[in-house]
Amino acid sequence: MSPPAAIIRMEGVVKRYVLGGEADVLALRGIDLDVNAGAYMAIMGPSGSGKSTLLNLLGCLDRPTEGSYYLGGEDVSRMPDDALSEARGRKIGFIFQSYNLIAQLTVIENIQVPLLYQGKDLRHFLDHCLRLAELVGLSDRLHHRPSQLSGGQQQRVAIARSLVNDPLMILADEPTGNLDSRTGQEVLELIGRLNEDGKTIILVTHDERVATRAHRIIHMKDGLIDREVVNPRTPNGAGQPVRAA
Repeated sequence: MSPPAAIIRMEGVVKRYVLGGEADVLALRGIDLDVNAGAYMAIMGPSGSGKSTLLNLLGCLDRPTEGSYYLGGEDVSRMPDDALSEARGRKIGFIFQSYNLIAQLTVIENIQVPLLYQGKDLRHFLDHCLRLAELVGLSDRLHHRPSQLSGGQQQRVAIARSLVNDPLMILADEPTGNLDSRTGQEVLELIGRLNEDGKTIILVTHDERVATRAHRIIHMKDGLIDREVVNPRTPNGAGQPVRAA
């Protein structure tokens, strides 16, 4: 059986922020990274290590100053804004610490939001959205608004929303940061099941207990990948090792 294909490849990625009248900030100093389809990877590091900048680049929310980023075989690092936005909506699902739900919309409407951005006819995807609501255990909350849900339920809506366009990968930024420990474990178990079903997961966290669910743990320091740990308690072969910078 052939190994899974790399859906992410970063080559010599540098990110420099130019601050008016001040010294430039070199947030990433040369990142080389491969991530295979079906991987479950955690990114860790102290404040200022570059992990949030790396997440922004992986999520096509920003571009590298130097180097290349291939997502699903496309070099997204050189795309114009409109094309980059389209690729982001088509290939990436996001789960945020603060959920980022729209307060005026119901559960089912929040799940449908990425379809609106893609210009799709919601009527053709209603059954799909209902199945996702059932997947995350919210079939009985379809017409509730975020203010009527617990934090864990809101995060479940966000997870369903991240899946609606069947993305290449899901990026989760501190997905349990606003949840109590029991609810956080439930959310992590759900994310783990998605990975078992084949979804590629990249998760940013400061919590070792969260990171140990991943197959690979990338530790950032001073804008570089300082080290990588392959988790012996998870299945092997879910991602290529980091290439030496």
